[in-house]
Amino acid sequence: MNLKFVLFLNLFSFISFGQTTISNNSEIKSYLDSITNEDFSGTILVAKNNEIIEKRACGFSNKEFKVENNFDTKFNIASITKMFTSVAILQLFQQGKIELHQPIGKYLNNYPNKSVRDSVTIHHLLTHTAGTGSFYGEKFSKTDKLRYKEIIDFVPLFVNDSLLFTPGSKYHYNGSGFVILGLIIEKVSGQNYYDYLTKNIFIPAEMNNTAALEIDSIVTNKASGYTQHIKKDKTLIHNYYYLAKASPAADYYSTIEDLFRFSKSLRNYTLLNKETTELMFEPKVKGYNTNLGYGIDVDLRYNQPILGHTGGWYGVRGELMDFMESGYTIVILSNVDDDGTTGTTKISDYLKNLIAKNKYKK
Repeated sequence: MNLKFVLFLNLFSFISFGQTTISNNSEIKSYLDSITNEDFSGTILVAKNNEIIEKRACGFSNKEFKVENNFDTKFNIASITKMFTSVAILQLFQQGKIELHQPIGKYLNNYPNKSVRDSVTIHHLLTHTAGTGSFYGEKFSKTDKLRYKEIIDFVPLFVNDSLLFTPGSKYHYNGSGFVILGLIIEKVSGQNYYDYLTKNIFIPAEMNNTAALEIDSIVTNKASGYTQHIKKDKTLIHNYYYLAKASPAADYYSTIEDLFRFSKSLRNYTLLNKETTELMFEPKVKGYNTNLGYGIDVDLRYNQPILGHTGGWYGVRGELMDFMESGYTIVILSNVDDDGTTGTTKISDYLKNLIAKNKYKK
């Protein structure tokens, strides 16, 4: 493990962090107070040293009936889901039930794609270096989304695809690798993927409002999603046709407080022991913008490491961020996507630069 990163992790306990400057907290509060319903639709949580210091809810969970978002509104979290899958895999590794650098055929001996079965490892899947492609393509868009009930239902979307490159040689972010990880979780644990996460992650972390929802289910306090990326004039429309039940790659529903509890449980070694947590957080590869640990982004572009994950899809935008030296945690969830300069992205960029200046920004 990288010595510099080990030294950083030895400072990991939030009780040892320096005191918050009054100006930082004051600036955060003032900025959050300035956000309007026109600027953002969703919820925001800011914590310091494991204590929530600010929460905001803006906009509407249902625009047609003007139902306002509140702190308990359940949002689709898209790829933030990958962190749950990663923790589940690392729990099985911690228990000695899997190895990270063995071909997946050791656990899925009947996996139909021989090149994947014989050459791809769990390490490759967790770091997006396996060479597998995305399954959120034309096949997915043309299928009946109600058919996806179990993890195995997603497999036909990609199982026969050739590898894009030799495993381990490149980085290529995709979802199908995490579906394969879900299959491994089921095979090794002997449990349904969804049941495994509930028992081993959501219950220990007290995440009572996190679930894989059926897309046709009626759920109290669930946000409808709205996308601006379909019509040329950017008119918002519903995202119903782009959603399915959650896979190990994306689309669980959660709340800002549940994701904060997940973050806190992970950082305080409730879900994994210290050694395995450090292994998860250690940078392994360089991604498009950030470095990656095991299923977690490690953003080193700022004056302190920021760990977490983003989530984005049609009508979905979210981010979980842990500022690893100053002790801040920020969760942002939205039911309206953005163009990279507005909404969730704008708020996230402002808070990252306020708390941890971008050391590469001119």
